[in-house]
Amino acid sequence: MTDHNPALENLLTETRSFPPSAEFAAQANSTPELYEQAKADRLEFWADQARRFLTWDKPFSEVLDFSDAPKARWFGDGTLNATYNAVDRHVEAGNGDRVAILFEGEPGDTREITYADLQREVSQAANAIEALGVTTGDRVAIYLPMIPEAVIAMLACARIGATHSVVFGGFSAEALYSRIIDADAKLVITADGGYRRGKPSSLKPAVDEALTKGTTTVTNVLVVRRTGQDVAWTDGRDIWWHEALEAASAEHTPVPVEAEHPLFILYTSGTTGKPKGILHTTGGYLTQAAYTTYYTFDLKPESDVYWCTADVGWVTGHSYVTYGPLINGATQVIYEGTPDTPHKGRWWEIVAKHKVTILYTAPTAIRTCMKWGEDVPAEFDLSTLRVLGSVGEPINPEAWMWYRRVIGGDRTPVVDTWWQTETGAIMISPLPGVTAAKPGSAQTALPGIEVEIWDDAGKAVGPGGGGYLVINEPWPSMLRGIWGDEERFKETYWSRFPGTYFAGDGAKFDDDGDVWLLGRVDDVMNVSGHRLSTTEIESALVSHEWVAEAAVVGAKDDTTGQAVVAFVILRGEALEAAEAEGGDKVVGALRAHVAGEIGPIAKPRSILVVAELPKTRSGKIMRRLLRDVAENREVGDVTTLADSTVMDSISAGMAGGGD
Repeated sequence: MTDHNPALENLLTETRSFPPSAEFAAQANSTPELYEQAKADRLEFWADQARRFLTWDKPFSEVLDFSDAPKARWFGDGTLNATYNAVDRHVEAGNGDRVAILFEGEPGDTREITYADLQREVSQAANAIEALGVTTGDRVAIYLPMIPEAVIAMLACARIGATHSVVFGGFSAEALYSRIIDADAKLVITADGGYRRGKPSSLKPAVDEALTKGTTTVTNVLVVRRTGQDVAWTDGRDIWWHEALEAASAEHTPVPVEAEHPLFILYTSGTTGKPKGILHTTGGYLTQAAYTTYYTFDLKPESDVYWCTADVGWVTGHSYVTYGPLINGATQVIYEGTPDTPHKGRWWEIVAKHKVTILYTAPTAIRTCMKWGEDVPAEFDLSTLRVLGSVGEPINPEAWMWYRRVIGGDRTPVVDTWWQTETGAIMISPLPGVTAAKPGSAQTALPGIEVEIWDDAGKAVGPGGGGYLVINEPWPSMLRGIWGDEERFKETYWSRFPGTYFAGDGAKFDDDGDVWLLGRVDDVMNVSGHRLSTTEIESALVSHEWVAEAAVVGAKDDTTGQAVVAFVILRGEALEAAEAEGGDKVVGALRAHVAGEIGPIAKPRSILVVAELPKTRSGKIMRRLLRDVAENREVGDVTTLADSTVMDSISAGMAGGGD
């Protein structure tokens, strides 16, 4: 990562800049003084946030103990309850009538849940879970669709001090089983099914299958009735959620736990090998989740309607659906379905209906909407939107511009956020009202966060330099380990640069000192001795007017070591024109475009025009499958894809000479 390649400078020289309007800056939660306060005394800054955003049963006196590095203790002698902070205290403050959740089901059903409603349902669920023998310190697996009960189940576990382990509803029975076994879960909370693309899909059969794969510690399965499908039933083990809650009291006292008490385990995606359970604890995690929600999105709980489109099966759904917004007392939208069911304007219809003011979504979704065309969102009133956020992977500058112009009406700040399951909360992002936003760049570490870019020797690079993204000071929401595997924790995150957290991502400073994420280090190719980032080449392709979305992989090449292979989706209006021009002309034009944007060394060896890219249901592109195709190998496990048939057509296209 130490190569200085002038050919790469071109793409990272972004001259467009969008400073906040005077009107926005005047009312913004953030001020430049935040950075100064954090710099003057970083630990006292975090102590201030912990006191400001959370209510403590027993106040802490110790801010940070890092003597057992790499394990940190934040606010270690304090006690608190996550659910009390997310729910009860808002009711006690007289805000019980405020809407907490505006739920939109895919079939069109809706629910409006106030903070008082939430307190009642979470208390009933906590009592029901305790009645099944679950106590403080036990683990509970949650395998649900994106419905309010998913949030209620998480909060009910936290209320009694049980550690929740949410497993994404798109994962297989085998993946669920491995996570249940690893966490020694005592209870599984699931549903008969959920709705997806206009029809019910089942969930409980996967639980039943998982529990027959081997001996587990599960004693009961709580089942939410969502679709009304017939399900197999094991008497004595399976219990209907609604019956258990109806029988439970609506009064429940939250259990105070120590700040370092395990709040949740979240397994990083992937079903091969032993799952990696990322452990997050209570006090520090909640502090940073609440702080980042408030400042990064300029959240004003009394007036905003917030919508993070992530599923609770991922960390974004933990930090920016369940905990961050609710601790701040926000009103938020939760939507069960996909952006294109029953029509491609479904998201924008929801924004208009609920007058959403803050939208937080993934670049993949933005690029998909670009592909569908501007006329779709143009049918809906999006004028209430005032802050837009991006999460999940680096966002191409052109997708950033489209998002701001078409969805944000050329007026909204766009916050491009970088963080990970392991970091627990946002680490790098512009601050709306303070930062002059730059398309495609995550820009600057948030106040209180220390990140650097290091070369191979562990030395900091300056403006214009690239290397490894590291975090060289502990932060409150940092992972506390890999569940049950201390050595793997140290080896995975702390061994590349001893004593320093290595994120696994490559990054580069531009000449202004702003951070550009280059994707995972293993997504950096070595072509004839030049290190090229797949993210940069993808950005170059997407900047062409024909291209809606692109994925780039490095394939083995006898001559150059690795070669660039690209898979592109053309925009709807461009596809016909491109077909009329002929496939060879299209590929030739795109190869020349990349050469012009970055340099001849980055020109793809092959470009395949495809109808879709292989994506998980969370929207992440599975580049390893594309690498299998590019290197003419048998395609690996496709079980986590939203549509496993996508790989068949891509493989056929490659075999047919798609370059």
